[in-house]
Amino acid sequence: MGKVALQFKATLENVTNLRPMGEDFRWYLKDSVALKGGRGSASMVQKCKLCARENSIEILSSTIKSYNAEDNEKFKTIVEFECRGLEPVDFQPQAGFAAEGVESGTVFSDINLQEKDWTDYDEKAQESVGIYEVTHQFVKC
Repeated sequence: MGKVALQFKATLENVTNLRPMGEDFRWYLKDSVALKGGRGSASMVQKCKLCARENSIEILSSTIKSYNAEDNEKFKTIVEFECRGLEPVDFQPQAGFAAEGVESGTVFSDINLQEKDWTDYDEKAQESVGIYEVTHQFVKC
């Protein structure tokens, strides 16, 4: 199946460098249900009930990128997956994102994008900050 890229788009207000936090960040992909440990480097392995073939999705950690103020309201690839027999069809952003204030550099951690919007206040810059209209698409690489 090859590589599939997750492209992210949002409206950023006074924040930049939006990124997943930590190496254990969870990518919530539709139909990603059967995780197995110790099966090579695959991040997700699923066995077909009909033919018993194992299918997998591997997160290519070297491709993880941040979404910045200059990317505002444009699709940008934020991660790529190596897919064998599976193809992601939906992404549900959850908690675990971080961003920084554009002017102040204030770090906002544990941003939850489950509602597709997030707001806060930057005390240093004395201005509201937010992430709005979060959407995504998958493209083949």
